[in-house]
Amino acid sequence: MRDQFGRRHFLTLAGAAAVATAVVPEARATSRLGELFTLGVASGDPQPDGVVLWTRLAPEPTAPDGHGGMPAKRYQVTWEIAEDPRFRRIVRRGVEHAVPEWAHSVHAEVHGLRPDREYWYRFVVGDQISPVGRTRTAPAWYSSLKGLTFAFASCQAYADGYFTAFRHMADEDLDLVVHLGDYIYEGGNRGTIGRAHLPAAEVFSLADYRVRYGQYKSDPDLRAAHAAAPWVVAPDDHEVENNWAGDISQIDTEPDQDPAVFRERRAAAYRAYYENLPLRRTSMPRGPEMQVYRRLTFGNVLQLNVLDTRRFRTDQLEQCAQNCDGRWDPARTMLGDRQEKWLLDGLGRSRARWNVLGNQIFAFEADHDAGASERYGMDTWDGYAAARQRLFDGVVARDVDNFVMITGDAHRSVAADLKLNFSDPASRTVGTEFLGTSISSGGNGADMDSLGVTWLAENPHMKFHNSQRGYQRCVLTQDAWRTDYRVVPEVRVAGGPVLTRAGVTVEAGRPGVADVS
Repeated sequence: MRDQFGRRHFLTLAGAAAVATAVVPEARATSRLGELFTLGVASGDPQPDGVVLWTRLAPEPTAPDGHGGMPAKRYQVTWEIAEDPRFRRIVRRGVEHAVPEWAHSVHAEVHGLRPDREYWYRFVVGDQISPVGRTRTAPAWYSSLKGLTFAFASCQAYADGYFTAFRHMADEDLDLVVHLGDYIYEGGNRGTIGRAHLPAAEVFSLADYRVRYGQYKSDPDLRAAHAAAPWVVAPDDHEVENNWAGDISQIDTEPDQDPAVFRERRAAAYRAYYENLPLRRTSMPRGPEMQVYRRLTFGNVLQLNVLDTRRFRTDQLEQCAQNCDGRWDPARTMLGDRQEKWLLDGLGRSRARWNVLGNQIFAFEADHDAGASERYGMDTWDGYAAARQRLFDGVVARDVDNFVMITGDAHRSVAADLKLNFSDPASRTVGTEFLGTSISSGGNGADMDSLGVTWLAENPHMKFHNSQRGYQRCVLTQDAWRTDYRVVPEVRVAGGPVLTRAGVTVEAGRPGVADVS
C-alpha cells in the first residue's frame, strides 16, 4: 500500500530540503560556490531491487563554458535513500564523485531495495543538501499486480511555452514517467514569451549543449516532475538535430556536412543528454554511440520496450505519394537488424499482460491529403512501410497479446488501431497506438485543426484526435488499459489548469480502441 504522505506536502518538502546534516571538511569551499543543486534531482530506470539516482552540481547552470559554474575538480557526493520523506529510516547510503569530465553529474545505481516500494532520496555535498526526490522500485519480475499508473510525454520546446503540464504531472500519483524524446530543442529560438533559447544560436558544441540543458532543467515545473517519480527516457531527433538519420545530418540545413563531422556533433549531444538524465552506466555514451534501446518489466502487468528510432534507421526518402514504391523497399529499416530481432524476440517471450513499445515517431498510417490523393510523412513509420509490416507480421506470428505503442514527436494526440493492412479497414487489428501531444512545442494548439479533420476523414483506424498541449496518464489493470489525454489549454502564460480531454480504453484480449469518452 502506498504511503499516504501528501503529494503537495512532499513537493514543498522537496523544494525546501529542510533537513540537517553534519558539516564536512569541504563545507566552506562548497558554500563559496553558491547553490549546487539548481538543477534538482531525478531517478530512473527502476528495477525490482533499485533505481538510478541523479543530480548535477551547477551553481551557474547557463555559464557559457558549459561547466555550470563549477571548478575543474572532483567533488565527493553522498547519496541517501530512505523509507520516509523525513529520512528517519535511511536504508541505503553511498558516495559518488562528480567530475568535470562529465559536467559534475552523478549517476548512483542503488541496489538492495525492496520491490514495488516508495522511497525518498537526497544528495549531500559539504554543508549543502539537495531537494528531496520520491522514487519507486519496480515490482518483482512477473509478480502478480492489480495495476500500474504511469504518464508519458515528449516535446518540450522551452521558447514555445511554459512547462505547466509537468507541474500537474508532479501532482499525479504515478508509478513511472516515460519521456519519448525532444527533451531539448537544438535550434535558436527567441519565441514571444520571454523564454529565448540560450545560447541564442543553434547548438553544436558540447559546451553549448550543456548550456541548453542547464536552461531547460532550471525550469521549476520540470524539476518537480523529475522529483516526483522515476523516469524512463529515450532521445528522439532534437536532442541532436532535427530529422537526423544514422550518420546523416539534416540535409536542408547542412548540405555539405561530412558524416564524420556529424558523428562529432552526435557525440557531444549524447554526452550532454547522459549528463543530464537518470540513465544507467549501460547507456553511458562512447563517442557517437549510446545504448538507447532497452527493456523494463513491471510485474506481470507491463513489459516496456524502449526503442531507438534514429541511430539505426535508413535515411528518409524524399516526399512520396500514393504510388511511391520506395517506402515499401524491404532493405529500408527503422530499427536496424539487431534491434528489430531483439524487439521481436523479447515480445515473443513476454509473460506480461501489456506489451508496450516506447516509440518516438508514430506508426499508424496517416494519409495527409483529403480526397483520392494520398500523401505520407517520410520521417515517421509511413516512410518505412516495409519495416513496419515486418514488425506487425512479427507480432502476429509470435501471438503477442495486448500490443500497444506509446508515441511522441507529432505535437498532437491520436488514438488509433494498428492494422495489419491499413488499406483495408476490415484487416486484422494487431494492436493500439496512443500518440501523445507535446508539453509545450508549437504553442497552445487547438482542440481540432485542419490536419486533424483530414486525418480523421481519411484514416478510419484513427479514433480520437486533439492538438492541444499536455501529457498522457495511463492506468493499466489486468482487464483494461485507459489513457487519459490531459490537456493544458494555455501554455504561453505560466500556470493554468489541466483537464482530461478524453479517456480512451482498450480491453485486454481485444486489440484496438474499445471506447472514447
